[in-house]
Amino acid sequence: MSDPIDPRDAAFFVRDDYFDVLARLRAEDPVHACSPGFWAVTRYEDIRDLSRDPAHFCSGRGALVNDPIRSSGTPMLSRSILHMDPPEHAVFRKLVNRQFTPRALSALEESIRKTASRLLDAVDAYGEIDFVAELAAPFPLTVIAELLGIDEADREDFRRWSDAAIESPDLPPEETMAALGELSGFIVEHIGAKRERPGQDLVSLLVGSEVDGQPLSKEELFMFLLTLLVAGNETTRTLLSGSAIVLAEHPDQRVSLAGDADLMQGAVEECLRWVTPVHAFCRTATEDAVIAGTSVRAGDYLCMLYASANRDERVFGPDAAVFDVRRQTVPVHLAFGFGEHVCLGASLARIEARIFYEELLARFPEYEVAGPVERVMSTTVAGIRSLPVVLAP
Repeated sequence: MSDPIDPRDAAFFVRDDYFDVLARLRAEDPVHACSPGFWAVTRYEDIRDLSRDPAHFCSGRGALVNDPIRSSGTPMLSRSILHMDPPEHAVFRKLVNRQFTPRALSALEESIRKTASRLLDAVDAYGEIDFVAELAAPFPLTVIAELLGIDEADREDFRRWSDAAIESPDLPPEETMAALGELSGFIVEHIGAKRERPGQDLVSLLVGSEVDGQPLSKEELFMFLLTLLVAGNETTRTLLSGSAIVLAEHPDQRVSLAGDADLMQGAVEECLRWVTPVHAFCRTATEDAVIAGTSVRAGDYLCMLYASANRDERVFGPDAAVFDVRRQTVPVHLAFGFGEHVCLGASLARIEARIFYEELLARFPEYEVAGPVERVMSTTVAGIRSLPVVLAP
């Protein structure tokens, strides 16, 4: 392809012809050489194959597009669960797996619905609001903060710190680094407080957990908490914001959804496919390999573009580029990844999105997007910074 394709530049993900470019890559160059040793992988089946083969395509040498592990050239003192491979990954994931099953999370539905209702009570039903600032951001923030035992007084700071953590791989400015320092200090203090006064939250569970008979180190606790804090907040915010836009663009489908509760679960899956909150994660080839007829070398970095996989015509049919809340939910989209690293909070995000849109559309089925959308410049999430909306009753 003649166009420069480089997912390491956040501008790539917000270009006007982004989905056209992805379609051309899938058709003509499904494993595209962006530069020597850096490849963009665009087809659904190839991304699934990479994701379920950690022996040949590992996470331990980098998982983010602009991963600090790669740019520093040295391993981190303690890694996020995103950077773990078997058997270590399964051991750490098992520590909190049970807390994120659909059955365990069903007990939170009443609390989650109360949170959504409280936020919707507070917005101006007739005037213009920023959907992100007043609804999409505080909703998942409140839910994950409660799960982690974070006091209400700290939540606004946590939101700012979470934003900084998401943007940090993309050469953050000085103020972002300052915010990350504040977040680090908060997490350390929060861990210390839960050691002294454990409760029923996830942090208390982790503080009391052991791996191979040893309690988690301060560094391991810190990285685990950071991942849960950021992932539990940012990705759901992005899903809710992006869903608000696409439903406003398809008012006939929004009307159907508002009038038929049975459609909501499938609609959430279609919104996940369409929005794809996480742009990409990466794997490193551990040995020479051939992917879709293209040879890659050991040590090459493979960027899996999830939005491309989720619109792959070979999997979702000739109408893959059409939004349809009645679409069959099989095959499963890759918005949560695939394989051992499938998103730990997938069930929570699904519950949050379903409840949020049940409550929103019951009150404001004819809301309108009222102005230009400001998107986040990120190589990690398809985030929206500002979304003006009028919540017409």
